[in-house]
Amino acid sequence: MKRSLSTATLVFAALASASTAGSQASWPVSYRSLDIDGVSIAYREAGPQDAPVMLLLHGFSSSSHMFRDLIPGLAENYHVIAPDYPGFGQSFAPEASGYSYDFATLAETLTGFAEDLGLAEYTLYMQDYGGPVGMRLALSHPDRITGLVFQNATIHVEGWSPDVVAQFGPFWAERTPETEAPLRGFLSAETTRWQYQQGSTRSERLSPDAWISDQAGLDRPGNDAIQLDYLWNYRDNVASYPEWQAYLARETPKTLIIWGANDPFFTMEAVTGLHALLPDAETRIYDAGHFALETHAPEIGAAIRDVFAH
Repeated sequence: MKRSLSTATLVFAALASASTAGSQASWPVSYRSLDIDGVSIAYREAGPQDAPVMLLLHGFSSSSHMFRDLIPGLAENYHVIAPDYPGFGQSFAPEASGYSYDFATLAETLTGFAEDLGLAEYTLYMQDYGGPVGMRLALSHPDRITGLVFQNATIHVEGWSPDVVAQFGPFWAERTPETEAPLRGFLSAETTRWQYQQGSTRSERLSPDAWISDQAGLDRPGNDAIQLDYLWNYRDNVASYPEWQAYLARETPKTLIIWGANDPFFTMEAVTGLHALLPDAETRIYDAGHFALETHAPEIGAAIRDVFAH
């Protein structure tokens, strides 16, 4: 005969379950938006309002969605904020004629975003596009930077895969329908999925939700023009590399380098370049691809807590 559970036993079991789940359950993720000069910026937020701020800056072709597994792991220790750029995720996507889809304008938008939220200081987590956005934020307001996390985001020419440079080089030299054609391939569903799978291990952790979510954004009417403008204007970032390198060498912010070693876009030479500028930077290399968070979020979260907890 089955024994019934007492009220005390049920309460104890519930408390034990909450304990084993960890304090992450105490910090659910909120989904908000903020108007910045007429552009609605969507963002994810979690953690105590009075905790140190961790500002998560996503890459192409993703959005704040790429941080969905990382945010709960940081929220106990940080006020975590992850915005979607204009043209990505749930943020507004003005027509290309109504918003300058270049990285200087994007950095200005996110500077206004941070200021409207009253963020006086923050650690920047930068992946892919997040690198040039974050470096502009750091250079314009170095007093606000409490730390940097580079995750597969290069600020060195040597950090680029030669195969990728071969596709981008002619386009950056002269934008024509012919040179633009290979870049349009970066907007296809096949390429979006490839970006996640190429070089990745732990295939059982690769969620199709990631590339399906990205592709839904890329496929919105008119979004191709927006993305091609971003890709065209990325050349401004390459031209800014010496300035960003000088900033790091001069300011030497506390830095953690997180890297998927099998990235098809940015090579280990990017890590070597960062180490030359920041010899005291902590480094964690993972057997992962460009989107290392998809397969190694628990390890990356632990590395961030370890490095920035003291």
